[in-house]
Amino acid sequence: MAPAPGDPHEDERLDEMHERLARVHADAPGLWGWLTTTDHKRIAKRYVVTAMAFFVLAGIDALIMRLQLARPEGGLVGPDAYNQLFTVHGSTMMFLFAVPIMEALGLYFVPLMVGTRNVAFPRLNAFGYWTYLIGGVLLWGAFFLDVGPDAGWFAYVPLSGPAFSPGKRMDVWSQMITFTEIAALVSAVEIIATVMHQKAPGMSIARLPIFVWAMLVTSFMVLFAMSTVATASIFLAMDRLIGTHFFNVAEGGDPILWQHLFWFFGHPEVYIIFLPATGIVSSVLPAFTRRPVFGYPAIVVSTIATGVIGYTVWVHHMFNIGLPVLAGSFFTAASLLVAVPTAVQIFCWIATIWTGRPRLTTTMLFVGGFFVTFIIGGLTGVQIASMAFDAQVHDTFFIVAHFHYVLIGGAVFPLFAGFYYWFPKWTGRHLGEGLGTLHFWLFFIGMQVTFFPMHQLGLDGMPRRVYTYVDGLGWNGLNLLATVGAFTFAAAVLVFLANVAWSLRHGARADADPWVADTLEWATSSPPPAYNFAHIPVVRGRSALWDRTPNDPIVVGLSTKRREVLLTTLLDAEPDSRHEHPWPSIHPLLAALAVGVLFVGAIFHPAAVLVGGALFCAAAFGWGWPRKKSEIHAIEHALEHGHAHHPPAAPSRRTA
Repeated sequence: MAPAPGDPHEDERLDEMHERLARVHADAPGLWGWLTTTDHKRIAKRYVVTAMAFFVLAGIDALIMRLQLARPEGGLVGPDAYNQLFTVHGSTMMFLFAVPIMEALGLYFVPLMVGTRNVAFPRLNAFGYWTYLIGGVLLWGAFFLDVGPDAGWFAYVPLSGPAFSPGKRMDVWSQMITFTEIAALVSAVEIIATVMHQKAPGMSIARLPIFVWAMLVTSFMVLFAMSTVATASIFLAMDRLIGTHFFNVAEGGDPILWQHLFWFFGHPEVYIIFLPATGIVSSVLPAFTRRPVFGYPAIVVSTIATGVIGYTVWVHHMFNIGLPVLAGSFFTAASLLVAVPTAVQIFCWIATIWTGRPRLTTTMLFVGGFFVTFIIGGLTGVQIASMAFDAQVHDTFFIVAHFHYVLIGGAVFPLFAGFYYWFPKWTGRHLGEGLGTLHFWLFFIGMQVTFFPMHQLGLDGMPRRVYTYVDGLGWNGLNLLATVGAFTFAAAVLVFLANVAWSLRHGARADADPWVADTLEWATSSPPPAYNFAHIPVVRGRSALWDRTPNDPIVVGLSTKRREVLLTTLLDAEPDSRHEHPWPSIHPLLAALAVGVLFVGAIFHPAAVLVGGALFCAAAFGWGWPRKKSEIHAIEHALEHGHAHHPPAAPSRRTA
């Protein structure tokens, strides 16, 4: 390390360093650079844009369903189309929107928050995005061709098995799950490895930003939950395609096994979506209350507790399968217990606002909307944790209302808060506050008008997943009201998209730290350069920016000829070694395409497994093949003198 520079020639030397680092970390121009990039920020933004596109498509599905149910005996769509609509809507929201967009925020901001230049394995990160995209295109391609999956996003067997779902519809669903879970597992590995070994010096475990803690716990949850559902989906595909009998009772299988495997993933997934949202709330509150978040240790412990307890509640989705009373009592208790750490976090956030000097911005409006909406969802969650009550409302619209309050209130409201907070960092411009306020109120009102009536519909006996209902049951008015709310919801999303489009061109320009925030992503320019930091910062406290002084040391010694990152120790973040990251490469895309051939082709012919496997091995071989030292020296010489961009496909001697 070295002291902060102060001599008169330092600015000139720093400008030269920025120029050299920009050349080394730049992507090739044009389409080739777009296909081969390994910059974590560009890949994360692709995740965000793609996930938002799927969000809009799934929202259109929801509008069609609400129009169908707006009046009794509706004829807008038939039963087959409606089955596809609610299956694709749920699958998209859970697998293609909620989890990917939260992990995308982690992929973008965790390296910036911990003070490093890229994620741990840049090429693997690119591979994860391409597999996610292929899975999403597979699902929606089938839907647009009218052969979309139709057995629900939970794909219960035997309904989703070969006896009751002939054809290829549920094969598409099971393979889509495989693609998205590969991407989720890749993102989890990236975040865990980056946090463990690429923290800035001084950023010990006890000084990690709360958002980083949330993403770290989420990533460990992903390792267990996503591997479980990927295993279940492969079992389902094997039952359907090659005649195994994992879920076939006649041959010794058990359909309840599917429910256990699925919900061992499905309920922790709620917290996989929710915990990053809590990290967003804990990140934005200090900036808008002018004080560090209250109860840092309590929030961190609560985050970890939520991740652990979340794995003990999955059977409350299965209360009606005939559980023994003792087992049901255990899962009831666990389902009640999991609310405790969340309540601790909420009280810490309230204390932060109460003892600070809050500024009422659009970001804070969405934080307030999160409090109101999520607490309503949490209260109904406590109700359905009771076996007796759950038996009455199971598979009714009460459950639909509950999980939308939890997922939209607990994830989408904080997500929009994060968008308004971090948009200046992404783009260098602010989102408009006027349109932002309109967006919030339309979204908040649309949420309540759409889903609150569904509680009463469920109590009145309206089952979920029905495409129509007869007149005279007392459901007409509330269904029409929910449809009006859904279109208010849609108007809010349109306002947000218009705000983004307008702000990208005309939004007020943002400097490096427009909110005077406390975490390291605001220590670099807006938007950040490709290399994030010219000098790796040294951290002195939990509020990295608020605790620094002009004479703080900086890390020097990383090469300006190669893509080097600093590795630090696990607990205390002491400098350990330097690691050279690979150059951009086309092979992650080729590997993802090979995986696509394997899993998509397997739907139609088993030979695709061999073809796709061979193609993947070839792509992996190219992925890891090193260049000769003479070639590397030639690249470094060209970069040193600014004569050319580096070859975008050139791997380094140490590949990820």
